[in-house]
Amino acid sequence: MRKALFSFVFVSAFAAQALYQHLYGPVASATGLTPAPSGAISNTGVTNATLPTAAPPSPVITGGSDEGRGEGSSDSENEGGSVSAPAPVAIPAPAPAPTPAPKPVGQYADGTFVGTVADAYYGLIQVETIISGGKIVDVRFLQYPNDRSTSREINSQAMPYLKQEAITAQNASVNIISGATDSSIAFRESLASALAKAKV
Repeated sequence: MRKALFSFVFVSAFAAQALYQHLYGPVASATGLTPAPSGAISNTGVTNATLPTAAPPSPVITGGSDEGRGEGSSDSENEGGSVSAPAPVAIPAPAPAPTPAPKPVGQYADGTFVGTVADAYYGLIQVETIISGGKIVDVRFLQYPNDRSTSREINSQAMPYLKQEAITAQNASVNIISGATDSSIAFRESLASALAKAKV
């Protein structure tokens, strides 16, 4: 009876082990149960599923604003790979053109010009004219009728007027002075020849 009971317990234990292996896999080792395959149901009823590995957190940059980081980035770029602008090439200035000699402002060339001798009936009249800046600035009498007292008196009064008239008019077309008609005509003739030499 006792032997039969022992046999029944042994057979029951063997059947239980076989059933356990069929349901849960190989028998657990001495240190514990062997890990169940992926997707198997554990003793606790929770599926032993493989969880996805979480990605490492992104580093957080602190201690500066975007503007500060932008400046630092710009500085590092300038230090590492900046290219200096080429130095400007000096272009020599063109040589100034030679200044032409100034032309006379007026209608006459500068200098002193002597007129021809003209007959004034009671004597001869000859004048010279001085041109400066292209203009008549003076008229001088080189000779005039002066052998008689009347001629000296008339011409001494007429000559200053004739001279001033020529400077004002800038030509030989002076007015005839009453009482000194012959001297006025001779003056115009001599002065006209002097100005003809001074014409530009």
